[in-house]
Amino acid sequence: MIPLRDDAPRWSFPFVTIALIAVNVLVFLYQFWLFLESPPQAEAFVQAYGAIPLRTFRALSGHYPAFEGVAPIFTSMFLHGGVMHLLGNMWFLWIFGDNIEDELGHFPFLLFYLACGLAAWLAHFLTNPASVVPAVGASGAISGVMGAYVVRFPWARIVVLVPIIIVFTTIEVPALLMLVYWFLIQFFSGAAEYGQAAGAGVAWFAHVGGFVAGAILIWSRPRRRRYRRVYQY
Repeated sequence: MIPLRDDAPRWSFPFVTIALIAVNVLVFLYQFWLFLESPPQAEAFVQAYGAIPLRTFRALSGHYPAFEGVAPIFTSMFLHGGVMHLLGNMWFLWIFGDNIEDELGHFPFLLFYLACGLAAWLAHFLTNPASVVPAVGASGAISGVMGAYVVRFPWARIVVLVPIIIVFTTIEVPALLMLVYWFLIQFFSGAAEYGQAAGAGVAWFAHVGGFVAGAILIWSRPRRRRYRRVYQY
């Protein structure tokens, strides 16, 4: 199911959501330019700024420079592995991020986003501590936004695009149904590939960790009064 739009109202302009999308796009354009100029340079860029579990483990154990081992956890959130990777992440951020930014406030939302990205990385690290493959992408942080959305707006209606054999149609479903379905796919996909030397190239447990962190973080905050009149549940 691909979300197309939601009906959850917001009362403020999503400055931070748009800024995050812009930064991700600009970084990807730089990555693409590097690739056109010199593929080895593009690979070196990803190796330097992508988050590599083994490098982080060595940094935490004192066998690697601490800053170089930890900083990529955050820079990796703004790198992407391809156009579809970028577009998918940014679309989900646009659909769900504006409401969570409106709920939390602009600067708290930025901190929340980064915290979810950190939690997502921790989940990936704990399940792949010896990996030397750079993890890149905003999906862990965006998973946190989705986890927050399902807590705050479970009965918001999401219009989704659904493939039926060879045609596509749209249906309207509650956010709770769509996002829990998405979460279960991530969890069981990660469980199926756990311990394998080579999976599908997707950090499934990063998505799981980010989603859970986002749900917990927003659940711990009081609900804004203005929303109480919109969704009664």
